[in-house]
Amino acid sequence: MRKCEVFYKNYFAGVLMETENGYEFTYDDTYLNNPESEPISLTLPLREKPYTERTMLPFFDGLIPEGWMLDLAVNNWKLNRNDRMGLLISCCGDTIGAVSIKPAE
Repeated sequence: MRKCEVFYKNYFAGVLMETENGYEFTYDDTYLNNPESEPISLTLPLREKPYTERTMLPFFDGLIPEGWMLDLAVNNWKLNRNDRMGLLISCCGDTIGAVSIKPAE
């Protein structure tokens, strides 16, 4: 089981896990209890219940590079283009938007 930390505008927002049944994103309790917190995506409104999918949640899948950028990551870092969690962890530490992904300690 692999997991990563999800940050929104540099604030720890939650954890994304790869499980034997698929993927699960859970907002952090501290983040949820902060009245200034915003959802990381319109498709992932703030809630206590985890979001689960058999495949990578579409919002996170959309963060992974495509085209020549994906080819560059796959070839230079010897990644499997079908390993969505590995790509997310390796390539999405500094995205264009407000969300960043860091490997869980």
